[in-house]
Amino acid sequence: MMKYKNNSIHRRTFMQKSSAALLASILPLKSNLFNSTNANKGLEVHIFSKHLQFLNYQDMASFAAEIGFDGIDTTVRPKGHVLPENVGRDLPLAVKAIQDAGLKHTLMTTSVLDAQDELEQNILRTASQLGIKHYRTGWLTYSQERPIAEQLNNFKKQFSTLEQLNKQLDIKGSYQNHFGKHVGAPIWDAYELLKNSTSDHLGMQYDIRHAVAEAGGSWELGLHLIKDHINTIVIKDFKWGQKNGVWKPINTPLGEGMVDFKRYFSLLKKYDINAPVSLHLEYDLGGAEHGDTKLSIGYKEVFKKMKTDLTYLRKTWQEAS
Repeated sequence: MMKYKNNSIHRRTFMQKSSAALLASILPLKSNLFNSTNANKGLEVHIFSKHLQFLNYQDMASFAAEIGFDGIDTTVRPKGHVLPENVGRDLPLAVKAIQDAGLKHTLMTTSVLDAQDELEQNILRTASQLGIKHYRTGWLTYSQERPIAEQLNNFKKQFSTLEQLNKQLDIKGSYQNHFGKHVGAPIWDAYELLKNSTSDHLGMQYDIRHAVAEAGGSWELGLHLIKDHINTIVIKDFKWGQKNGVWKPINTPLGEGMVDFKRYFSLLKKYDINAPVSLHLEYDLGGAEHGDTKLSIGYKEVFKKMKTDLTYLRKTWQEAS
């Protein structure tokens, strides 16, 4: 199996062995396990390419299509599938591979936060020219040395400038709520950042796993507050557990954790939120959960777990009312 890192593709080997042959050597293509389905009924699910960074672009796209995803949320960031300094060369290659596999390429995940930074401007400009409509920004973190309100005001100004750049490039940025001391973790401060936004060119990437981990029984209030600013959605699950004597969120496959997906999906339908979905698998995948390029388990096992989560996601979406 070939690997990909920093666009270092074994091109001669790839020419000798096509993606179709590679698929045939790993997956039972005639089984029902990886047959695509039209059961999504409008739910557009992308696989987070962080979990496929052990593959080159062509194989990443081929496997994602075979498993049944609608598209790929490409990592364009340090240690990502596309490195920021190589975006002009490598992002077009990734997009072409995704398109050739019949998938959508509307999402990417970045560390972009500074509209004045030339490298970050180039990432957004390149993505816009390639037809990518959504990107996730980097994370903001509070300093313990300054008042929270003062920092929020500064972040508002920073985001306002970023929104203007997004407008110019016709691309939508989304800030992810993330468990911990990040800005936006409680949702309420994310609303403060976004409430005066004059467009949907800067909004929220709503992550239900992190929202439940942070808010417990009150996550529905945060969702109701931020609902008009949601541009994209992340799906994953967790449960509380101890690791080395410390209580923390432990990531799980979908349906094995604490997230009430039926309730969550019913609220998304009620609020008429139909945003692109990025599926994350942060539990043990032999290193794929961390974006490793070498795995400790077989690729086939990784793909089965991806298919299982995707099937659960679409089935639960259908059942929610």
